[in-house]
Amino acid sequence: MPYTTYLVEKGASHSFVAEAKPPTVTMPRVKALMTGSLPGFIDVVRNLNSPALLEDNVITQAKAAGKRMIFYGDETWVKLFPQHFVEYDGTTSFFVSDYTEVDDNVTRHLDKVLKRGDWDVLILHYLGLDHIGHISGPSSPLIGHKLSEMDNILMKIHTSLLSEERENLSPNLLVLCGDHGMSETGSHGASSMEEVNTPLILISSAFERKPGDIRHPKHVQQTDLAATLAIGLGLPIPENSVGSLLFPSIEGRPVREQLRFLHLNAVQLSKLLQENVPSYKKGSNPAPAQHPASTEQQG
Repeated sequence: MPYTTYLVEKGASHSFVAEAKPPTVTMPRVKALMTGSLPGFIDVVRNLNSPALLEDNVITQAKAAGKRMIFYGDETWVKLFPQHFVEYDGTTSFFVSDYTEVDDNVTRHLDKVLKRGDWDVLILHYLGLDHIGHISGPSSPLIGHKLSEMDNILMKIHTSLLSEERENLSPNLLVLCGDHGMSETGSHGASSMEEVNTPLILISSAFERKPGDIRHPKHVQQTDLAATLAIGLGLPIPENSVGSLLFPSIEGRPVREQLRFLHLNAVQLSKLLQENVPSYKKGSNPAPAQHPASTEQQG
């Protein structure tokens, strides 16, 4: 993926290794990405019949704020978020042997939708890479071709967003991520390192980068994305989110704004803690005793 590699190593981006908690299957992971919470194993049973998501999440908050969202790809999203998208085309993941049409069905919309200015959020969930892994494992010769295809698609989206920015002078955010990894045998669902480690790349012209600025991928939690997206879109952080704002995404902002964003995250987390830990009281820890000498020095 030469274009993606260039963006990671030299472009205006921040890259992470995001840990997905088991069960590493699609529906619970999409929930984690959008709610910032940790779905349980009962969601594995529901994976093939995803009921509408009632828990507070970024998609519901975005719709309430009047954001116009478009979705193409794995129909899990359409089931979780019915009537949330102004336009959508869901693709079934049931036919695992198909790794071309499932992706062509997403890409065929791209040229048209990228030329339009009538949306705020575009979500694309490609299935082909996952299906190749299931058919012939992650070392399959088909993987390289599919990654090259995905790289070209990312380049198309990124260059289109940059072109739009030159007209409206407002930076966009492009997020590239995986919902789960894949074991050496081509499966997922458990907790091996290959299954839980996922890529997460945030790309935006707002992330200025000087020549020679080397950024090593940081290890974060998959649940951190919901808080980061919410703050980036000016939305409330989902109430059950256990994630932390990905600080590199705001480090270019004025210090006052950074503190405000961190405060929003801290207030939301403390409220969650208060509601779920009966013995929790804010500021209940006794202050450490000061040494008499230090008290005198302060005086």
